[in-house]
Amino acid sequence: MAVAASSTCSRPSLSRFSVISRPSPTQFIFFNFPRTRAAHNETRSARFKCSAGQTGFFTRLGRLLKEKAKSDVEKIFSGFSKTRSNLAVIDELLLYWNLADTDRVLDELEEALLVSDFGPKITIQIVENLREDILSGKLKSGPEIKEALKKNVLELLTRKGSKTELQLGFRKPAVILIVGVNGGGKTTSLGKLAFRLKNEGAKILMAAGDTFRAAASDQLEIWAERTGCEIVVAESDKTKATSVLSQAVKKGKEEGFDVVLCDTSGRLHTNYSLMEELISCKRAVGKVMPGAPNEILQVLDGTTGLNMLPQAREFNEVVGVTGLILTKLDGSARGGCVVSVADELGIPVKFVGVGEGVEDLQPFDAEAFVNAIFA
Repeated sequence: MAVAASSTCSRPSLSRFSVISRPSPTQFIFFNFPRTRAAHNETRSARFKCSAGQTGFFTRLGRLLKEKAKSDVEKIFSGFSKTRSNLAVIDELLLYWNLADTDRVLDELEEALLVSDFGPKITIQIVENLREDILSGKLKSGPEIKEALKKNVLELLTRKGSKTELQLGFRKPAVILIVGVNGGGKTTSLGKLAFRLKNEGAKILMAAGDTFRAAASDQLEIWAERTGCEIVVAESDKTKATSVLSQAVKKGKEEGFDVVLCDTSGRLHTNYSLMEELISCKRAVGKVMPGAPNEILQVLDGTTGLNMLPQAREFNEVVGVTGLILTKLDGSARGGCVVSVADELGIPVKFVGVGEGVEDLQPFDAEAFVNAIFA
């Protein structure tokens, strides 16, 4: 017997979840966790109410998250403190800058950028642009050079990856597929993303599509309970990921959910059989909801620095990644990898992880990021 939770908008009963019978060829468990006091307050204080027929809901949702990134700039600053510390030498170099020291100053600036994982290609490009502007007389002081440096980095971030807002289409539910290698932080990122979306008034359904790792479903259930979201979990360990995701999208479609967040199993980008399974997952949700998934977000571990590039390339070739979530950037001085990824892959960075708290998955804002690392 499959079990499912009531999905009405009224306050849930005192039991942890309600159960109803529903005939189904595959067995699933649907949890409807009671809202915590915090989750209730978050929903009550949302900027707008969620309505299935509301025109432009997803457009406004994306904009609100972007605005939130600007208002949370202090979190970005604290999250990139190690990168900022690494680049602090630039201020010292430019404090007493004069034209005769140009070569020495640019050499040391180049070293600072490389240490922060900007990558050789981008670093050389930035330094040579500055050198040209200095020798031509366009830049005549340390402050002018620093502003030009920030402008160069901002241009690299926005030239190819400017669409940092979530692109969720026009029909509900929007479907977001979360992919990535083992240990990158997919499940945690999904939970934090659910927290952000629900806090802005969206009705969220989670799908525990990581059927390879036994603890993954338990971990996602904890996030569902913490955020007050519903979740679809396979009852049998033999249930395929495609079945879980299909059932979740079907439930989302039938019961008026705004967003279905689909977790998937972690896999090495070199394991082609498992990579093929991602294609099946993508097709499965598309059969239930034409045009889905609206977003395929790849989670990349920021502590790996530029080593994340081959992973991103492979996943993009297989399923067509639409956006990136860079995690664990608070624990390293490798913030420059954000610039390298956006420039070399042309895939927009949509979120960055700057801490372990539930609010520390920040919508990416290129200008705030540049101001944070060069503060």
